[in-house]
Amino acid sequence: MAVALSSCTSLSSVLFSTVKFRYSLRHRPIVASFHCNNHPLRVSSSSSSSSSKSNRKKEGAGHKKQSKDERPARGNVLESQPTSSKPFGIQRKNKDLIFDSKDQQVEQSILQDSAFLNAVVKVYCTHTAPDYSLPWQKQRQYTSTGSAFMIGDRKLLTNAHCVEHDTQVKVKKRGDDSKYVAKVLARGVDCDIALLSVESEEFWSDVEPLRLGRLPHLQDSVTVVGYPLGGDTISVTKGVVSRIEVTSYAHGSSDLLGIQIDAAINPGNSGGPAFNDQGECIGVAFQVLRSEEAENIGYVIPTTVVSHFLTDYERNGRYTGFPCLGVLIQKLENPALRAWLKVQSNEGVLVRRVEPTSDANNVLKEGDVIVSFDDVRVGSEGTVPFRSNERIAFHFLISQKFAGDTAELGIIRAGTLMKTKVVLNSRVHLVPYHIDGGLPSYLIIAGLVFTPLSEPLIEEECEDSIGLKLLARARYSLAKFKGEQIVILSQVLANEVNIGYEDMGNQQASHFHM
Repeated sequence: MAVALSSCTSLSSVLFSTVKFRYSLRHRPIVASFHCNNHPLRVSSSSSSSSSKSNRKKEGAGHKKQSKDERPARGNVLESQPTSSKPFGIQRKNKDLIFDSKDQQVEQSILQDSAFLNAVVKVYCTHTAPDYSLPWQKQRQYTSTGSAFMIGDRKLLTNAHCVEHDTQVKVKKRGDDSKYVAKVLARGVDCDIALLSVESEEFWSDVEPLRLGRLPHLQDSVTVVGYPLGGDTISVTKGVVSRIEVTSYAHGSSDLLGIQIDAAINPGNSGGPAFNDQGECIGVAFQVLRSEEAENIGYVIPTTVVSHFLTDYERNGRYTGFPCLGVLIQKLENPALRAWLKVQSNEGVLVRRVEPTSDANNVLKEGDVIVSFDDVRVGSEGTVPFRSNERIAFHFLISQKFAGDTAELGIIRAGTLMKTKVVLNSRVHLVPYHIDGGLPSYLIIAGLVFTPLSEPLIEEECEDSIGLKLLARARYSLAKFKGEQIVILSQVLANEVNIGYEDMGNQQASHFHM
């Protein structure tokens, strides 16, 4: 649940891998030690030089526990140093300090009495992830905790990574000592949202669902509520809205609208709501940015993305995902490039590549310049107007659509302005970031194990063992048709029938003859 940031104005098809974190908490006198296993995500961007120097990582805020048999994961060890105790007499002399402390206590008591806190629950999930290297079996199960909240119609919202590969999901209300079994109704991997339901009548007694509020403005106050590590009871942190823009979603490897806040988001806060001053939910906490050069950067999924997820589920009875245009785009800031493309104004983005599986492949060509999307002008930096005196990445307009919707594009082709319509559909990944159904497919013939190449498999096997040629194909090739896969010979199970082939592994299979 961590990712390196890329430029939000870049409209390239950037690929990110799923990152899992497991935390083990070992109690010691005064000093607490947290161990996390960080896997940086790969970013393909023209401005990667600056991002690589900063060594930035985004992490999801789910709190996962290791099984007893597992060794502590390697990685950075963050230790909180014991604070020195000060004599009470020093605090008594500082009247201003005592006055501020009383104000904070009054504000905290008011917040604790708020009814909307009762709608926030703690999530207990048991995960059993597939073993992609040995696809016929699963890995050892582990447990995690996160947060969720009630939204009405006896439904709960949480993060998709909180219930990924779930075997059992249970929830517990604030002030209750009973856990209730929950069912996962829908999972939005790309937007990192999951919809849960609880059948127990007792669970829904004496509680009110949260109200979804509007998209906040910069410097608006925000309160994050959840059940992070460090304790078992509900936790409340406060901050302000720092930024609103299209950001990278670490779990879904997608780019959607996100809210950046400075309120503390820690492992276990994932799936918890963020409130405004009116007690309305403005989003879902889901990831943080870890960097030596930055502090207090957390991210919230805004209610516009949440509403899109819920509407998609209600329309189709299942979640179908956010659509894409299916093109790789380059900015048109260079005047010489605009002159060569016969673009007279300082606007538009260049179509560098068109995905063969998209509807855009039927209407767009390489070298076309997109100057408008549904009559909204696209700037040369790949941005469009957003609210008052703001601009946002062009991808934001696409994310407002649903799969199957039609968009009208204004394009310049060979100096001629024309209008065309494109049907937006979900992206077809040649190498998927997540396996539909949760389990990878495989075929074993004479001890030769064949399986489709996927990002989780690359993560398990490590990039070095996959090989540069196969890795480059996985990163930069596009699917020519829906359902196309890169099938590899994963390994050879030694037997007398395959003598001489035992050392083969992680090689692409181009043909298969029976």
